[in-house]
Amino acid sequence: MALLDWNTSLSVDVSAMDEEHKKLIGLVNDLNEAMKQGKTKDEMDRVFNELARYTQSHFASEERYLEKIGYPGAAQQKKEHAELMTQVAAFKAEYDAGKAMISVKLMGFLRDWVRNHIQKTDKQYGVWAQQNAKV
Repeated sequence: MALLDWNTSLSVDVSAMDEEHKKLIGLVNDLNEAMKQGKTKDEMDRVFNELARYTQSHFASEERYLEKIGYPGAAQQKKEHAELMTQVAAFKAEYDAGKAMISVKLMGFLRDWVRNHIQKTDKQYGVWAQQNAKV
């Protein structure tokens, strides 16, 4: 069973962003599965690094889109993205140093952050884009 399943409650009604969110959710699920299956550290590193890279790439893509459409909440989005990336970087540094492990607690945090960010923050730009014919 997936940690987080894609469903319409996670759609922002912007197809490119929905596709990126689906990939992001897939990578969170991949990391969770690797943890649950007790994969090797090398495999966990590979999946965690892929998730971190893709998250950064997705945030950059989303921020470019928000600037392109002139979304008034773009600065707040960028701030939330930066805050998560700071948290991920801090955890990754501890993980790389052998001081932290991929855990149920971390996976719960990632699941909740992704779901809440999409359903609360990202949905706002979807609504704004629809209302302002910027899709």
